[in-house]
Amino acid sequence: MTTLLYSHPACEDHIPNIGHPEAPVRLNAIREALSAAEFDALDRREAPKASVEQIARAHPQDYVESILAAVPESGERHLDGDTVMTPGTGDAILRGSGAVCAAVDAVLAGEAKNAFCAMRPPGHHAEPRTPMGFCFFNQIAVGADHARAAHGLRRVAIVDFDVHHGNGTQAIFYDRNDVLTISLHGDPDLVFPHFLGFEDETGEGAGEGYNLNMVYPPNTPYSVWSQGLEKACERIQSFQPDALVVALGVDTFEEDPISFFKLTSGDYLTLGQRLARLGLPTVFTMEGGYDVDAIGVNAVNVMQGFDQAAG
Repeated sequence: MTTLLYSHPACEDHIPNIGHPEAPVRLNAIREALSAAEFDALDRREAPKASVEQIARAHPQDYVESILAAVPESGERHLDGDTVMTPGTGDAILRGSGAVCAAVDAVLAGEAKNAFCAMRPPGHHAEPRTPMGFCFFNQIAVGADHARAAHGLRRVAIVDFDVHHGNGTQAIFYDRNDVLTISLHGDPDLVFPHFLGFEDETGEGAGEGYNLNMVYPPNTPYSVWSQGLEKACERIQSFQPDALVVALGVDTFEEDPISFFKLTSGDYLTLGQRLARLGLPTVFTMEGGYDVDAIGVNAVNVMQGFDQAAG
């Protein structure tokens, strides 16, 4: 397996209240799946901290500074009903964005065809000035803007496979035409975040809109969902980006406790294979996935599928 892996123990130190679905055990399950002998040769790298300047490409600097200043010295601080800070949150979210930036650097330098950021908390719900849905900084957007600013890429594509719409990513890039944003997700009338993610939201960038939402009802199987995947890949190809950033949510799994899609573990292998055939430098970063017994297998299957098809 030639995937580069970025992670850091600090991501286990962000510890929301007992019973919160976005818990450290999610990351532990991925690491356990990668502890098998077949992954002994995996290139494992420590995620660095992002700088304020890197994050401020996607969020206003005063917002970035206010989030870091809000990290409590003890106990918990609730930014909303679901988005909770603990003393380890600041380091975790800096390393989450840092991982994606470092992964972008590595794949664009030709060190690997793809990289996987096994980090938490997730980021795709974080809007320019608003944390929500377990998310503080939108590391997907940070990585895409890093690719543009630090490497001079002309265009970057983002595709989000989480069952919940990547509202933050959409909001950050909605009026731009240098970043294509695509999200396959559950009906916003039925699942968080409820207020964004409808198919008529096509973006306001110059010319053709550069935002694509594909909405699916409960119990959607891979045979239907994959039609959206194919449409996403076709749109990416026509956009002709220089790199791809993937918000990898595996809460589309059939047994996920807070989801309602019906993808199986084997489907994630096929997903990775299809993305590899795009032939783009690709960075994956972990988003949702709350079936602890399956999250590791499902995430690793995407990486293995990608490696198999990339050759």
